[in-house]
Amino acid sequence: MERLQKVIAYAGVASRRKAEQMILEGKVKVNGVVVRELGTKVSNSDTIEVEGVKLEKEDKVYYLLYKPRGTISAVTDDKGRKTVTDLFKHIPQRIFPVGRLDYDTSGLLLLTNDGEFSYMLTHPKFKIDKTYIARVKGVPTIEGLKKLQRGIKLEDGKTAPAMVSMTSSDENAGKAICEITIHEGRNRQVRRMFEAIGTPVVKLKRERFAFLDLFGLAPGEYRELSKHEVKQLRVLAETGKIG
Repeated sequence: MERLQKVIAYAGVASRRKAEQMILEGKVKVNGVVVRELGTKVSNSDTIEVEGVKLEKEDKVYYLLYKPRGTISAVTDDKGRKTVTDLFKHIPQRIFPVGRLDYDTSGLLLLTNDGEFSYMLTHPKFKIDKTYIARVKGVPTIEGLKKLQRGIKLEDGKTAPAMVSMTSSDENAGKAICEITIHEGRNRQVRRMFEAIGTPVVKLKRERFAFLDLFGLAPGEYRELSKHEVKQLRVLAETGKIG
């Protein structure tokens, strides 16, 4: 027996958190009966429907995408904008992005139909590092960078300590390039962090996710993760170390 939200996540319909929301909203039926209790457990013999669609188990798939700027990190968009899943139209599985990158942010984004895997890689308690390259307006001061390193107060609370370095700067042009590594994933977090020290981000790219990088890929291209990479990500989330 497994918890209902976990089964829905494993089936690739949504992340576990989203599955819980669907249950609470009465969008899930078990054996024809609407279920709203998050503690409900089901077995392989139970028939589960999510928003009127019978749950079918899919093979788990894992992709690494070089997200181009101007795409939405979502499955659909009510404004008709291009989403990252539009780049995977020939794939039969219903995949979704692991976390998000802003519309104007490019770089490494994972997609999968494995909700539990997605949860392990996005929840702050697992402390998975994400590294970004930020081109900023102005040149950050040493004290400003130290504030980011210690954790800086934003409107939704203080950030966790970050690893930050300035890789180049041009005082005359009033610009700089910084590398920053965080393990949180708040909305527009990196942009808001640099804004807080007076150097707003002009261009942002995620270079690395844990030990993964964009080597060999151009914007809009993707590759499937190897079984070993998937295993290593699970081990990293569970132990904090690469096995």
